[in-house]
Amino acid sequence: MFHWLEKHPFFFAVGVFVVIAYAGLIEVLPNFMEKARPIKGLKPYTVLELAGKEVYKKDNCIACHSQLIRPFKAETDRYGQYSMSGEYAYDRPFLWGSKRTGPDLHRVGRYRTPDWHANHMWNPKSVVPDSIMPAYKHQFTNVADLETAYAEAVTVKKVFNTPYGDDIKPGKAAFEKYKKEKILPEALKIAKAMKRDDLVKMVESGKVPEVVALVAYLERLK
Repeated sequence: MFHWLEKHPFFFAVGVFVVIAYAGLIEVLPNFMEKARPIKGLKPYTVLELAGKEVYKKDNCIACHSQLIRPFKAETDRYGQYSMSGEYAYDRPFLWGSKRTGPDLHRVGRYRTPDWHANHMWNPKSVVPDSIMPAYKHQFTNVADLETAYAEAVTVKKVFNTPYGDDIKPGKAAFEKYKKEKILPEALKIAKAMKRDDLVKMVESGKVPEVVALVAYLERLK
């Protein structure tokens, strides 16, 4: 058999290709599938974080900030642990970005606090004197779209088998119950950490400012 293959280069090349391809699949595919799964301890975004992610997209934060730390020393020295594919398991869509007018934000939850974010979004130069980022004061009065975020959670739970609890289910009544029991307490905690009485009062009235939802999302990025 081997002597025959040696005399027929074309079939020998095909045979080598098939063997290498098969071996590659056996070696690479399981590892690839493993890395595509959520990393240990990763949980789906909360509804408040989903609402914050929508604010992040709406106000086009991705135009100036990436969320992808590459495995190079210069990157990890500045931003921390490089990004792993399993960290994005619940991201739809990915917000990797391709431009860094501002810093990468994939680990921002590790080194910035909610009150820092509050000051930064209200007046960037108050915490970063050389900043060219505009102020986002409208986020302090605009109300986050929690109902749409909740509908997204219901959808990804059903379509993608995202592991949300039984309290995430369709219906207006289910949303109102979830908002009262889960979203507002989470938002109030963030608002208090932002050290802004106006935000606390707004959440206590049953309305969540966009900036509170956004900061909840940024705090998630660790």
